[in-house]
Order: sequence, then C-alpha cells, then structure tokens
Amino acid sequence: MAIIFDESRKLFRLSTTNSEYQIKVDDIGLVIHNYYGRSTCDTDMSYQILSVDRGFSGNLFENRDNRGRSIDVLPQEFSGCGVGDYRISSVGVVAKNGSRSCDLRYKSHEIIDGKPEIPGLPSVRPYDDDVTTLVITLEDKVIGLEAQLFYSVFADKDVITRHTRFVNVSDKKIHLEKAASAMLDVQFGSWDEIHFAGRHCMERQMSRNKLTQDIKVISSKRGMSSHHENPFVILCDHGATETYGDCYGMMLMYSGNHKIEIEQDQAGSTRIVAGINEENFSWCLEASDAFDTPEAIMAYTPSGLEQLSHIYHNIIRENVCDRKYMEIKRPVLINNWEATYFDFTAEKIIDIAKTASELGVEMMVLDDGWFGKRDDDNSGLGDWFVNEKKLEGGLKRLSDEIGKLGMKFGLWFEPEMINEDSNLFREHPDWALVDPDRHPTMARNQMVLDMSNPKVEDYLFNCISKILDDANISYIKWDFNRSITNVYSKNLPNKKQGEVSHRFVLGTYSLLERLLNAYPNLMIEGCSGGGGRFDAGMLYYCPQIWCSDDTDAIERLEIQEGTSFGYPVSTVGSHVSASPNHQTGRSTPLATRGVVAMSGTFGYELDVTKMSEEEKAEVKEQIKTFNKYYWLIQKSDYYRLVNEEQAEVYKAWEFAAKDKSEALVNIVVKKSQANAKIKIIKLRGLEEDAMYLLEGTDNMMSGAALMYGGFAINIAMGDYPSAQLHFVRQ
Repeated sequence: MAIIFDESRKLFRLSTTNSEYQIKVDDIGLVIHNYYGRSTCDTDMSYQILSVDRGFSGNLFENRDNRGRSIDVLPQEFSGCGVGDYRISSVGVVAKNGSRSCDLRYKSHEIIDGKPEIPGLPSVRPYDDDVTTLVITLEDKVIGLEAQLFYSVFADKDVITRHTRFVNVSDKKIHLEKAASAMLDVQFGSWDEIHFAGRHCMERQMSRNKLTQDIKVISSKRGMSSHHENPFVILCDHGATETYGDCYGMMLMYSGNHKIEIEQDQAGSTRIVAGINEENFSWCLEASDAFDTPEAIMAYTPSGLEQLSHIYHNIIRENVCDRKYMEIKRPVLINNWEATYFDFTAEKIIDIAKTASELGVEMMVLDDGWFGKRDDDNSGLGDWFVNEKKLEGGLKRLSDEIGKLGMKFGLWFEPEMINEDSNLFREHPDWALVDPDRHPTMARNQMVLDMSNPKVEDYLFNCISKILDDANISYIKWDFNRSITNVYSKNLPNKKQGEVSHRFVLGTYSLLERLLNAYPNLMIEGCSGGGGRFDAGMLYYCPQIWCSDDTDAIERLEIQEGTSFGYPVSTVGSHVSASPNHQTGRSTPLATRGVVAMSGTFGYELDVTKMSEEEKAEVKEQIKTFNKYYWLIQKSDYYRLVNEEQAEVYKAWEFAAKDKSEALVNIVVKKSQANAKIKIIKLRGLEEDAMYLLEGTDNMMSGAALMYGGFAINIAMGDYPSAQLHFVRQ
C-alpha cells in the first residue's frame, strides 16, 4: 500500500516506487517530519532526531523539563506561529481576542482511496492512476482552528501532492494572515537551492546557490506567477549533477502571488515553506468557514536533476494538462503578430494564411487588434466585438476563408484587462481594480478587471462565447500583459480587501473552466507577455503556454533550457520568427531557428508572403521534419546534454523514446571559433547493447558507445550553425 499507518509507533509511511516519506505523531501531539528519501525498509527514522539543548530555543509547556525537546529545532510537518518555533511559519492568524499564536497538534487522520478535488482550484488529476490520500487534521483547541493536511501519493510517478484546508471550528471569526500549502523540513545535508528567475523576454534562468544560515525567498506579488520568479524550486546536494545526487522539488500549482521560503537554521537543518504570498493577503474565516490553499507538487530522486525533471515532465504531461492532448496532434500554426502587429486587414491575414497553407502550416492565429477601437495598445481592451472596418465581413468570413484553405483558425484575447478608452470602462468604471480616491497605476495604458466580481466573469464569458459561436474558432491565445496594482474591489467590503488577489485568481480559473466545459474542443494557449504565467496552475487549463515574447533563437536556448527543469517540451509555445530578430536585432539562420522552435509546440511568427522561394522550400522541409518527429518530441524523455567546459560555445539536448528505440539530438553553436575543439555529445536514455544507425548515413554505433564514448561532431563555421541527428535502433 502507498500509505501505511503503524498505530503502535504512531508512524505514517508514504511510499512511491523510488521514495519514502515518514510522518510521526509524538507523545504530546506534535506532528513530526521523520524522513523523505529512499526506502528505509520499514525503519522508523525518528532515531535521527536527537535531543539537544540549544540556547534561546524554548520549550512547549508539556516539555518544560526537557530542554532538548524544542519546536524551534524539531523537524515538523506544518509549523504554527508565536509559540516557540522561530523559523519560517506555515500559518499566520489573528484570533477574535487579537492573539496571533497558533499551536497545532494532531487531532485525527484518514486514509482514503483516490484524490479529492480542491474547490475552485486546479490540482493534479488522478485519472486512472493508483492514488491514495492521507488527511491529517491538526487543531488549535484554544482558538478553534483546524488545519487539514492533504497528502496524495502518485506511487508510480514518484510524486506526492500536498495542500492545506483551514477550517474555523469555533463560533468566532478568525483571520488568516498566512496560509501555506506545504512545508518540508530536511534535517541533514549540504544543500544548494535552485530557482528560476528572469525578466520579460528572458524568463526562467537557472540560479543555483549554496545554502547558508539565512532565509531565501522566491516570490511574486505582481498578481501572477511572473516572468521574474517561477513558483518552482529545487533543493539538491551541493555536488549534485544531471545524473547524480539527492534532489527535492517543490512546485506550486498557482498562477497568482506566491512565496517559497527556504531557511537553513542554527542546527544546519533546512525548511521549505510554499504557498500564497502573505503580503497584502488576509482571509476572514467566519464560524464553520473553510479555506483551501493551492496544491504543491513534491518529488524526490537520488539520481540527479535529470531524473527530477523527468518526474515533473511526466506528471505535468499526463496529470496536470488535460490528458487528451497526449493523443491529439496539435497543429503547426502561424501567428500574425510579428508579421503585421496592429496594421492588418482581412485580406492581409488571408494572404498570409494562403501562403502558409501552401507550406504545410495547419492553423492561422489572428493576434491583437481585431476588436473594438484597437489600432494600438492604448484603447479597446474590454470591448470584445469585431471591428468590421478592419475585418470586412467579420470573423465568420475570415474563419470560413481560412477553413477553405484546409486550416484551422485561432484568435487572441486578453480577457482580464481593460483600457480607460473603452466602452466597457465608460459603462462600468467600477469593474476595474482601482483604489478609492487614487489615480490608478497604468501599464501599457491599461488597467486590470476585477476578476473577483462574478458580474465581470459573466460579462467575459458571454462576450467570448458570442465570438466563438459566430465563427469557427478552435484555439484561443489567452494573454495577460501587465502586473496588477491598486488591488481594491468595489464589489467587496473593506474587511475583505485582503482577499481580492486570491479571489482574482479564482475568478480567472472559473472563467477558464466554464469556457472549456462549454467548448470541449477548444484549445487555449496561455500567455502573459510571453512566459509571465508559465505555471502548473495555468497548465491545468492550457496544454501549452507561449514561452517568451523573446523569439530570438539564441536567447531561446537559455529560456527553454531553464523551462525544461520543471516543465515538459509539450507545454512550450515556440515559433520561428523573422531575421533580424525583432527583439534583439540578431541574424540567425532559418535552419537554426527551426531546430530551436521544434523543441516546443512549433509554429511561425513572421510574414511568409515576404520570404524567398528558397526560404519557403526550407520551411516546407522544417514542417515535414517536425511532423515526422512530432510524437518523439512531445512524449519522449528530455535530456540536457550539458558540457560545462563548452557551455558558452554550444548547447545540445536530446529527445529519447521511452522504449529506447530512437533519439533525436539537437545542437546549436552559440559561438563559432577558429580552430575550434571537436564537440563530443554523450547521449543518454539508450539501450547499451543495442546498435543505433545515424539516419542518412552508414554510421552504426552501440548505445553504450554513444552514451559513454559520445558522438563527435565538428560544426563551427558561420553564425549560429546547428544540426539535428536522428539515431534509430536496429
């Protein structure tokens, strides 16, 4: 069984194929974290928790005569606040009497088959997996607060998901000021933390730092998960590599303000706490009210960063995203944004689609500028009706014409935003998030709609539904182009303003859910100025997310590699764009742009009508190549073929079939050099004693030779050369 409770030892054991998680209830009801790692063969790991009297670490009243037993140093499952644990807290409360203390003790537990849903929030789908859930209820009897800790074990996928439900069991109000989803205490080890920071047009750059006695915070208060700090962290051995070392992952399945805190304490133990960012957050729990936190996806492997990535890729591809996209081939698309920006007509879009269809492109996506008064980014957001002066005949005519070409049609929306210069704002200024008596902060000359207001959600659902009903639209690009400020809802009383940011996210999730239920064949691609909302919460609704507004292939090497640590290639929106690139001015060969964009859902974002005949022929071949390798790219194991010595010279990565039958290796040279070193690419994920043929050659090599000796390749001439190598088992 995945979850076993030993009554005699008060010990919970949660087991996956390659890991074990232990929880123990002590003699005064503290819920202790025993262990997370490889299987211990039924050993109670509490023997490692030694009694040590540490200065200025007080004792709970029951342990007043045992100075070595302090909650300030004990590993716990969920820390209270204000009662002697001076490390990061998992909860913050204000009781009716003003007290801010919370002492959580074991009350009960339940082990259930399957996995319950989280009201209003996305969570990892159990589908047909064998999933078991442990619910441990903690209580503070004094203030009447319960914290129900949910642990769902996906045994075959080496994943444990966690979230917390807070319940007010008193007859008085309780205000939550902090509500963590999960906490992990690791007693021993020399650790590095890895997180994925960045900025607009350079998201998810890997940052690795050795832990010392301090607190590391990875967070966003922008109203979205953000370009700047992704809600995913890794704790790994200081010496861990792609293929060696203990690694723990903590990924928050949430698209709003988040916070992951990592603290190494005076005794050398490490604590990770993940959840909603408590800045400007509060939640009023009336008597009998409950509050559910977002879900955290937790994983462990003893085999390095590569295996940790595979665990997350599998769970996201198979259980976070709608599983139907595992079997549906997504179309190669072309988006008009970098081809035309706002300057287009129906005829121009049809011309692009006609040329693209001749090259093998399967879907035309019309981006910003088709609605309301929208000839630039200063007006029109919120007015979701077609501008028929720009698009003569409307979207129906356009989608019909594109359909005649054998192509699908997709459309851009930015539902959560509003311009001051819009009919919607003139009619409903109270629907924007604006502080009373204060001018709003503007970004791109737009404001943010109050998604916590059900009337706003209904308006958007009705507008989008009308558009979808009037034309043949199979795809939406869902954008979100500014951070949130002035978080004040005119729809909520003053005492509930601390709830607005979270209710905003719940409103967005609700709208997405309603649309997908009403239009089950609709595919939505997430976007937020590129990768500003690239998180597991959005992936629940959107099987792919536009990875970055930076379409430069060489910049994308870094962006897509950082993304790969937690997210599978099947979720990465990636396009071939024009050269020189519109963001960097860099000129890159079309072949290299194709190689990089194929490490994603693949498409084009340029004016194909302006391409030469030679370029068009090359695009045709790129699309044929991508379609040939589609299932290998989308479903395989992904490997970062890291060569630290030459990391600044070239990048290489591999897609290896899970049955080891084939592998596709991609190489891009970032820095051509005179008299350059030969590049040795050591493949992974092959069958050692099988023979592999390099497609297009007579070269036959064993899997062992390719993995341990490597494949030598000499590409160094010109600007940013690239290669794709396909190895097939014979």
